[in-house]
Amino acid sequence: MTDNALLYNIGITLLPGVGDITAKNLIAYCGSAEAVFLEKKSRLEKIPGAGTMIVDAIMNSDIQKDVLQRAEEEIKFIEKKKITPLFFTDAGYPKRLKECADSPVMLYAKGNMDLNVARIVSVVGSRKSTAYGKKICEQMVEAFASYNVFIVSGLAYGIDICAHRAALKNNLPTAGVLAHGLDNLYPSEHYNTSEKMIDNGGLISEFMSKTKMNPEYFPRRNRIVAGMADATIVIEATVKSGALITAEIASSYDRDVFAVPGRIDDISSEGCNLFIKANKAMLIQSPEDVIRAMSWDVKSKKSKQTQQELFSHLSSEEETLVSILKQKEKAHVDDISHASGLPMSKTTALLLNLEFSGVIKSLPGKMYVMNN
Repeated sequence: MTDNALLYNIGITLLPGVGDITAKNLIAYCGSAEAVFLEKKSRLEKIPGAGTMIVDAIMNSDIQKDVLQRAEEEIKFIEKKKITPLFFTDAGYPKRLKECADSPVMLYAKGNMDLNVARIVSVVGSRKSTAYGKKICEQMVEAFASYNVFIVSGLAYGIDICAHRAALKNNLPTAGVLAHGLDNLYPSEHYNTSEKMIDNGGLISEFMSKTKMNPEYFPRRNRIVAGMADATIVIEATVKSGALITAEIASSYDRDVFAVPGRIDDISSEGCNLFIKANKAMLIQSPEDVIRAMSWDVKSKKSKQTQQELFSHLSSEEETLVSILKQKEKAHVDDISHASGLPMSKTTALLLNLEFSGVIKSLPGKMYVMNN
C-alpha cells in the first residue's frame, strides 16, 4: 500500500500541461492534489488557468492511470533509497523557496539536513575557476563557519564543488541541487564528495528518478539554488556563465546578491564586474563584507554612544544621506540620489560605505533604512 496523499502529490507534477504555478492554483481551489484528480469537470473548468487541455488531461482515465502508476514507481524508489519527498505544503519544505511563485511543487531530498535553518547562502561561480577564485571561495566559507551558515550550490565543476568541499572541511552543512534525478550523479567525478555531504547536508532535486542530466534543466536547478537562500554570492563568472542566471533569479526574488570583483581584463571575472557595475550585486572584498551586510555579527542593538562614534566619522555627503534617511521610514536609492542631488554612482558608493560602517542597512528592492 502506498500513501495516497504522496501518490497524488507526485502525480499532479506528471499531468500534461500542468506546471508548478498551475498545480498550486489547482490545489488551492480543490483543497489537495488528490481532490484535483477527483474533481468534477464542470468545477475544474471554472478554475483560472485551467484550460481545456489541462482539464481534459485530468479527466482522461488513461492519463490518470499512467500518471499514478509512474508515481507508484517513484514512491518505491524513494523508499528504497531513503529519499525524503517534500511537497510544497510540508513543514520541511524550504520556506524561503516557498515564497517564490515558480518554486517546485515537489522536491526530493537525500541526506541529513534542515532546509529552514537561520542562515543559508548560495555560493556559485565559473565551472572553469582560477586559483584566485578557489582561494576566495575557501576563505569565504571558512569565515562563515563561526556563524553556522548552510552552504548551497549546484555540485558542478569549479566554484560549486569548491564551496561544497570547503563547507565539509569546516563542518558546515551543505546541499547540492541537481538538474537530474537522484538515481544518478553528474558529474560522476563528484560522487565521493556527494557521499560525504549526506551526513551533514545532502542532495536535492525536483526531478524524479530516470531523469537524465540535460543542460536545459540548469535554469530550473538555478532557481532552486537562488530561492533556497537568503543571499547568493558569485565568485568568478563570465558574461555567459550560468552563475549569472542564478544571480539574476536571486535578484528577481529580492534576495541579496554579492559579487567578487576581478581585473577588468580577466574574462573569468567579466560577469561579476558587469553585475557590480549595473548595481545588480554588492561588491565584496572579504567575507566580513557579507557578514556585515547580512547583520550576522549584530548581537544586540548598538548603544547611543556607538552611534555617536559612527556619526562623528561621516563626511558631509554621508551626513546628507543620513539626514535624508532619518526623515523617512525607508527610501529607494533613486529617491535618495534625487533628494541629495548627488549622481547615482556617488550615492550608491556612499550608501555602501554607510552600510559597511553599520550606520544604515539595505533592504530588498534597493531600499535603505537607518540601522537603529
